[in-house]
Amino acid sequence: MLFSRLFHPQKDLIPILERQAGLLTQSASLFSGMQDTLDPAKWKETFQEMRILEHQGDALLTEFREEIAKKAIRTGPRREFTAISMAMDDLLDVLKDCSNALNIYKPAKIDDQLKELTRLILGETKAIRQMMPLLGEIRKNARDITLQADRVKELEHDADEAYEAYVGYIFSEEPDMREMTKYKNLAELYEKATDSGKHVADCVRILVMRFV
Repeated sequence: MLFSRLFHPQKDLIPILERQAGLLTQSASLFSGMQDTLDPAKWKETFQEMRILEHQGDALLTEFREEIAKKAIRTGPRREFTAISMAMDDLLDVLKDCSNALNIYKPAKIDDQLKELTRLILGETKAIRQMMPLLGEIRKNARDITLQADRVKELEHDADEAYEAYVGYIFSEEPDMREMTKYKNLAELYEKATDSGKHVADCVRILVMRFV
């Protein structure tokens, strides 16, 4: 009965979550492209594009809140679905902050380790995007949802290790203190983005546990 009310045709919450996840992959893809250039003008242009996506994300979060407020569902599921939407919005904010940092710091190079962190971020957003349509039938899709959540967890773990190794590398190999500070701050933000991706997956796990 709960599901029939929650996922009523034409009033489904899932398409909004799917659109949020789509913005995440768009933003992560743009951010990935920023790692392939040292042109400040390109960085600025891409940051502006990502800022537009972040504004669109804010609008989608508002739309989600308005839509779920209309539905007669219990406090638990309402809270958990809202947490997923808010977590995706937070990740979109962090991605925008990452692009802004690159735009502001204008580092002399983009080390391969930073590119690897970006690849992990993009992988997380793709897994999140695959999760969202599956939430329409949680019991049926519980295994597939969990597999994608596990994928995000693995990527976040890889990012932790990559971040720690990179910090050690720049402290031992980078002679320019100013550039070293830039690289460290960028790596911290990139790693924060992977943490935010894991938070989305954790919110999804909590929802799945309620229905399985």
